[in-house]
Amino acid sequence: MSPIDSILGLPGLVVQEVKRAQDIHVWAAPRRHLACIHCACTRVRIKATHRRTLKHTRQGNQLLVLHLSVPKYHCTDCNRYFRHRFTGIRPRLRATEAYRLEVFEAHEGGVSQRKLRATHRIGSATVERWYQSFVKQRVSELSGRACPQVLGIDEHFFSRKKGYATTLVDLKNHKVFDVTLGRSAASLHGYLKRLPGKEQVRVIVMDLSETYRRIAQQHFPNAMIVADRFHVIRLVNQHFLKLWQQHDPDGRKNRGLLSLMRRHRWKLTAIQKERLHRYLAQMPVLQALYFAKQQLNGFLVLKSLKAKRAQKMLPKFLALIRQFEQSPAKALAATLLSWLEPIVRMWRFTKSNGITEGFHTKMEMLSRRAFGFRNFENYRMRVLAQCGWNGVINRV
Repeated sequence: MSPIDSILGLPGLVVQEVKRAQDIHVWAAPRRHLACIHCACTRVRIKATHRRTLKHTRQGNQLLVLHLSVPKYHCTDCNRYFRHRFTGIRPRLRATEAYRLEVFEAHEGGVSQRKLRATHRIGSATVERWYQSFVKQRVSELSGRACPQVLGIDEHFFSRKKGYATTLVDLKNHKVFDVTLGRSAASLHGYLKRLPGKEQVRVIVMDLSETYRRIAQQHFPNAMIVADRFHVIRLVNQHFLKLWQQHDPDGRKNRGLLSLMRRHRWKLTAIQKERLHRYLAQMPVLQALYFAKQQLNGFLVLKSLKAKRAQKMLPKFLALIRQFEQSPAKALAATLLSWLEPIVRMWRFTKSNGITEGFHTKMEMLSRRAFGFRNFENYRMRVLAQCGWNGVINRV
C-alpha cells in the first residue's frame, strides 16, 4: 500500500485522485474484487458501478470528502447479486464510522452540538442521533453479563415522579453493573429473579438497610453480606450526637465543639484534645459515652485483619457492645448486635461502598447536564455508557 493510499485509514482502497479546494476531495475505488458473500465463489463479474459520497474525518480545518466507486457484482456460480462491502463504512450512511466516532468522542468530551454543527457541518439532530447510536452500541456490548463476584448495592434518587433507583456496582473492577428503578423488595423482585449469574456472587457490600439485607438473603444465596464502614461509623456518630443533644442542648449548637466531637480522637491536635477534655469534664456521663464511642470507632476502622487476629478482637468488641446495652445508647447496641456478622466482616474485606457513592455523584452530574431525565431507560443507557464500560468501541 502506497503512503497516499494509507492516509485514508480504510483498508482495501486505492486512491485515484485528490483535489484540494474548500474541502479535500478524494476519489477512491476497491483494490480487488470480493468473493461472493452468498457462496464464497471467486468467479464474479462487475455488473454496474455507482458513486457514494461520504464525510471522512478532518485534516486540520478541512473536511475530507470521500468519493467512492462501489461495484455491483454478479456471481456466475449462484447467479446472485451483491454490492462491494468496505471495512469502516456501513451501508446507506453518508459518513464513515471514523467520522461518526470523531463526532461522538467530541460531543462526549463536552463540545456542544452547536459547535459541532459549525466545525463538522452536520445538523444538531444528526449529532444527537449519532451519539445515541454509539451509546446503544456500548450498552449492547454490556448486555448478557453475569453478576460480579463482589457486588455493591445502594440507592439514589432519580426523580420526583419515579422515586428512587437501585445501583449495582462491580466493586472489584470499579464499574456500574446495572441500574434499576425502585428500592423495595416488591419493585426489585422481578428484576432480580431474572438476573443472570446470581449464584457466583460471593460478597455484597451495603449500608445498614434491612430491606437490602432481606433481598440479598433471598436472591443471592451464596453471598456474604458486608456492612459499609462509612455508614456504620456514621450511625454511631448520629446516636452519640442525639445523646449529646439530650444532655446539653446548648453545647450541641456550638459548631466548634461539634467539629471536635465528630472527629476521631487520634486525629485531634493536643490543643484540641485539651479544649475537648475541659468541656467533657463538666459532664461525666457524656464523657464516658464519648470515650466509649471513640473506642468503638477504633474497632470499626480496622480492616485487612487476618482470621486469628479478628478472633482475638471479637471478644473485646462484644464486651464493648454489652457496655452500650447498659448505657443510654441501648438502641445503638441493639442495631450493632443485629448486624454483628456483616460488621465483623469489615475487618476481613477492604471493599466499601465508597465506590458506589462516587458513581452516584457522577450520575447526578449526568442528570444535571441533561437537565433531568424523564425516561428511566434513557437514563440507564447513559449511566451504563459512562460508568459501566471501559473498553474500546468497535471501529469497523
